[in-house]
This record gives sequence, C-alpha cells and structure tokens, in this order.
Amino acid sequence: MKRLFVLIIFFYAQAQLFAQDHVKISLGDVLLRVQESNASIKVSEQEAKMAKYDYRFSNSIFLPQISVSHTGMATTNPLMAFGSKLNQEILTQADFNPALLNDPDQIENYATKVSVEQPLINLDGFYQRKAAKTTMEAKELQAMRTRDYLDFEAQKAYGQLQLAHRAVTVLEKANEAAMANLNMAQNSFDQGLLQKADLLEVKVRVTEVSDQLKTAKSNVQNASDYLAFLMNEQGDVIYEPSEELMPDNVDVTMESSLENRADVKAMDLVSEAYKANMRADNMTFLPRLNAFASYEMYDDQIFRADAKGYIIGASLSWDVFKGSQRFAKAGKSKTSYEKAKQEYEQYVAKSSMELQRTKRMVEDAKSRLQTSKLAMEQSEESLRIRTNRFKEGLEKTTDLLMAEATYAEKQLLYYQTIFEYNQAQSLLTFLTKE
Repeated sequence: MKRLFVLIIFFYAQAQLFAQDHVKISLGDVLLRVQESNASIKVSEQEAKMAKYDYRFSNSIFLPQISVSHTGMATTNPLMAFGSKLNQEILTQADFNPALLNDPDQIENYATKVSVEQPLINLDGFYQRKAAKTTMEAKELQAMRTRDYLDFEAQKAYGQLQLAHRAVTVLEKANEAAMANLNMAQNSFDQGLLQKADLLEVKVRVTEVSDQLKTAKSNVQNASDYLAFLMNEQGDVIYEPSEELMPDNVDVTMESSLENRADVKAMDLVSEAYKANMRADNMTFLPRLNAFASYEMYDDQIFRADAKGYIIGASLSWDVFKGSQRFAKAGKSKTSYEKAKQEYEQYVAKSSMELQRTKRMVEDAKSRLQTSKLAMEQSEESLRIRTNRFKEGLEKTTDLLMAEATYAEKQLLYYQTIFEYNQAQSLLTFLTKE
C-alpha cells in the first residue's frame, strides 16, 4: 500500500511538471508585453482620462447652457388664467369683467421655451478651470512615470528569472559533482579506505545540494509567475530567458536635473493645482456676471405657437455673507496648498537622496563584480586540485566537500552580484530618466 501511494505521488508530480508550458522569452518581448497589457498602466491611463474629462467639464465657465422645454397646463386660477391669455395674445375687453377675472373659466396653455445662459465674469471658475487643467497634466505625467516604472520593474523581474535559471544550472552541476563524490566515497568505503562517518558526511552534502536545487526550481516558478503577472497573462507557464545573465554596461548620464523628471513635474503641478483652487476659493468673495436670454411661444393648442416673445438680460449676483462657510473653505484650501508645497519639497529631497545612493550602489556593485569573479575562479581551481588529490587518496573528504560547496557558493555569489549590478544600473536609469 505504501509503494502504491508513492507511485501515485510520483506520477502526479510528473503530470504537473509536463502540464506546465516552457516558453522562451527575450527582454524585449517582456518590455513590449508589459507596456501593452499591464494592469497598472491601464489604471493610470484611465485616471488620466478622468482628469481630462474634469478639465472638459470646466468649459462651462465659457460656453452657454441651452435648454428647450414644452409645457402644457389647464387652470382656473385667476392670475394664471389671465396671464396665460395675455401670453397667448388673445386678451379682449370682455376679459376685464371683474366676474371673469375673479372666477375665470378653465383655460389651456401650451408653452415652448428656448433658454440660453451665458457666463460672462466668474473669476472663481477661471481658477477652477486652471486647477483642472494642471491636474490633468499631472495625471498624464504620472501615467508616463508609471510606464517608466513598469519598464524598470520588468527588467528587474527578467533579471530575477535569469538569476533563478542560472542558480538551477549551478546547483544541477553541484548535484552531479556531489553524486560523483558519493560514488567515489562509497567505493572507498567498500574497500575499507574510508570511515562510515566520512561516507555519511558525503551523503549529507548530497541531500543539502538536492534541497538547494528544489528551492532554486521553486524560485524559477516564482519568477515566472511574477513575470506573467506584470504582462497580465494567465496560465501555468515557466519562462526561460533567451538571454544569458551578463553584466550590462548602460550609458547613464550621471548629471541630470530632477526637476525634469515626470514624477517630480507631476508633484509640482499638483502643488500648482492646489494653489489655483486656493485662488478660486478666494474669488468666491467677488460678484458674478451672467447673461441670459429666452425665446417663448404660447398657444391654447399643443405644438402650436401663435404668440411669441423673448427676454434678454444680465444678472450681477454677489453672495456677501454665507455664514462664514467661504472663510473656512478659503482657509482650508490655503492649508492644502501649503501642505502640497511641503510634500513637493520633501519628494525632491528624497528623490535626490535616492539618486545619490543609487550612484554609490552602481560603483559598489561594479567593484564587487570583479572581486566575486576572481573568487569564483579561485574556488574552481581549488576544487579541481582537491578532486584530483581525493581520487589519489591524498585529500580528506571534509576538505573536498568544503571545496565543492565553496565553488557552488562562489558561483551563486558571482551571478547574484551580476544581478545586483544590472539592477543598480537599471534603477539609476529610471531615476535619471526625464
């Protein structure tokens, strides 16, 4: 029963392995798919569109509002009946009879009205429109910066995929070497040339490498899953990089102005939007001037217009006092503007700090790259020498295992350093991109 259970687990694992698609992919393909399909990019673009429509909404301070209505009613109200006859231009001398004026017969009235309202001077609206435009521009820059960030994130994810696959390759070779050492140790033990403690130590090393290899393969799956997430793709896929993990030599302009970066510009524009809103709230203390006009048609028959007339005028309105609401709103908008200014200055300072730190990261990683390469080459040569001496019985088992473990460790460290060096350069490119 136990054997049957083991076989079931084995075949299930094999089925799961073959069910996964192995897809080769290049960095260029990843960048293209992320830019086309990433959900965060789509969200940022929708936010930019929303801000654009908010700006279009502010066109109301320039454009007229036009409405058309057709109303029908029947009334015996003295005032309404007299006014309806007057509007219909059917009033006669007999209608001035007091008895008819006080107790009129039912009259029907149908009115068609075209109204136009045209804003002339609304100073608060002008600044609200400016705030909406500035917010729209800020959202567009933020969407652009989101694309830049996803480029950086995609490069990082692709580097993690390269590193994970490279770790699997290194550990597979280390596993082969450990198995070979185990065979030699087993032969030596069978001939009485090796103690059982040494043989068990070799077996422990084989188990350790096997566990590390399983973890490395899990990292490949994790990196593939994250890459699929960035590209907004579904399915259980294992991606294989078509490009080897090599040090990138990126030409980055070290001297650049943070003020020209899209996200910094966006923060500055947000501050300007708050400033415009503050001025708009202050302008609510001033009067507003609007023009209006209407063309009206009346009749006692539906959809007819025997009587016509128009109204043209302008209104100057001034809310002198509204229970201190405007004072509180103006104070709040001023505080919001001051807060936005402080946030902008803090963001610039933080960005400058991150930029300087990243420049040092590039230099430090470049230095470690050469050191780790030399250490890998030295450990490889040491392992070769100790392996040959172990075959001749001139080397201890512990020394061979240590040399073999050191070589695998130095290989992994070298490729990890390449990854860190490439990511530092990518981050520097992202932080200096205008």
